[in-house]
Amino acid sequence: MRLRCAVLDDFQNAALDSADWSPLEDRVEVVIFREHIADEDELAARLADFEIVVTLRERVPFPATLLDRLPRLQLLIASGMRNSVIDYAAAQRNGVTVCGTASSSTPPVELTWALLLGLARNLVTENNALRAGGPWQSTVGADLHGRRLGLLGLGKIGSRVAQVGLAFGMRVSAWSQNLTKERADEVGVELAASKEELLSGSDFVSVHLKLSDRTRGLVGAAELALLKPTAYLINTSRAAIIDQDALLAALHEGRIAGAGLDVFDTEPLPAGHPLRSAPRLLATPHLGYVSQSNYAAYYSHAVEDIQAFLAGEPVRRLG
Repeated sequence: MRLRCAVLDDFQNAALDSADWSPLEDRVEVVIFREHIADEDELAARLADFEIVVTLRERVPFPATLLDRLPRLQLLIASGMRNSVIDYAAAQRNGVTVCGTASSSTPPVELTWALLLGLARNLVTENNALRAGGPWQSTVGADLHGRRLGLLGLGKIGSRVAQVGLAFGMRVSAWSQNLTKERADEVGVELAASKEELLSGSDFVSVHLKLSDRTRGLVGAAELALLKPTAYLINTSRAAIIDQDALLAALHEGRIAGAGLDVFDTEPLPAGHPLRSAPRLLATPHLGYVSQSNYAAYYSHAVEDIQAFLAGEPVRRLG
């Protein structure tokens, strides 16, 4: 009898086209879930007959309360090599092997600039006006050359965002709690004197930090109040780094020029959520990792993970 594999949250119906699953066809039945299942009771019921689950990023939590209700589950595969919503101790207790996949930092770098440029040049407003027969040129774009780009975080993604900013002729500075002048010099950017100085002195601020106890709520009402009224804030990292209610207030009150978001406290974002209608906001539905190359890596490595597990030699183990 073949094992059953559930592939979760394949919204674009892309999983089967992104990799060659044929090596598994004799031993594994692959079932695609195109809709998101947020309710844990429903998820437990839907996954009860599966031995393998492939989950996309951190969209579906796997706490002990869920893992304890999946006695047939043997292998859980998460895209990427880091996942904060899987209870690894519970997985081990239930005999579940957890594996990951490769994940490229290039797609989120590119989306960061798509959001920043879209905000700076009012692309959505101008495109909508052009298509609807509205005014010809109704906005004046913000320049990048000579402006200051402030980066919260200068890791793999932040440093690549910095290089693009430098190519545009921007003055680029960065800050994080552990960032050193040596690292800033290595990337070719300035080390900001403090978080407060970076926020108050930047024309564009982009967040590229890992979510942790130290970064959760790092940008709250007090920090947002430091931004210039002409400044733009972009977050393609983790939603909880920025206080969502404080950001909504700043957008509605016009205290900043705009924000670009790709990450949200709840995903998918519920219908009627205030961020869906917030002014001065350019938002995308967590597209940072959604690219052809990343999907090819995720799902081809998922196939490899399953093959290795069936051979008794799991690879890319997490936890």
